[in-house]
Amino acid sequence: MNADLSLMALISEASLLVQLVMLILLLISVYSWTIIFKKRTELVAAKRDADLFEDKFWSGNELNRLYEDITSRPHSGRGMEGIFEAGFKEFVRLKKTSTDSAYILEGTQRVMRISLSREMDELELSLPFLATAGSTSPYIGLFGTVWGIMNSFRALGEVQQATLAMVAPGIAEALIATAMGLFAAIPAVVAYNRYSNEVERLISRYDNFVEEFSSILQRQQG
Repeated sequence: MNADLSLMALISEASLLVQLVMLILLLISVYSWTIIFKKRTELVAAKRDADLFEDKFWSGNELNRLYEDITSRPHSGRGMEGIFEAGFKEFVRLKKTSTDSAYILEGTQRVMRISLSREMDELELSLPFLATAGSTSPYIGLFGTVWGIMNSFRALGEVQQATLAMVAPGIAEALIATAMGLFAAIPAVVAYNRYSNEVERLISRYDNFVEEFSSILQRQQG
């Protein structure tokens, strides 16, 4: 019997609870990898969009023209572009209703902070699942292992003469649960740590932009 068939045989002959544990770990692993690939695409796009917008913003173009260019598109801006759009829109609106520079700047900053908070939520979406998968999967696998080994030793107690051949399949199927737990946990932990760092760096860029844009608007007020 080849290795693949042996592995499938061990899984198919495992107890119902151990099979349930394996199924849970498989689902966790599949969903984790889905998040990993999706979040990778999102972060690459977010960094690219931030670079492109910063090039436009610091190229010397008028803010009115930049705002009109963004709002002329069928879809609203996201990331740094979205923060600028929300802030400049509020700035123009407040200037029409008030001459108090401090009030206008405070209102503009408040709207940009709200937009920044929404962008943070979007960037951090699904990351908690990776953290949870990385921390709990080994224990779920360990539970399946303990249960499988316990059943193996219980079966040994019912026979007069125990042999290694009798206990080996049960222990092997139990250890598969541990391996699956590690297989689900390791990529999730690595991805969570990497993506969390990238998200923090992006949020820092957004936050710096809010401060820089506020300073530009303050100078325009003066």
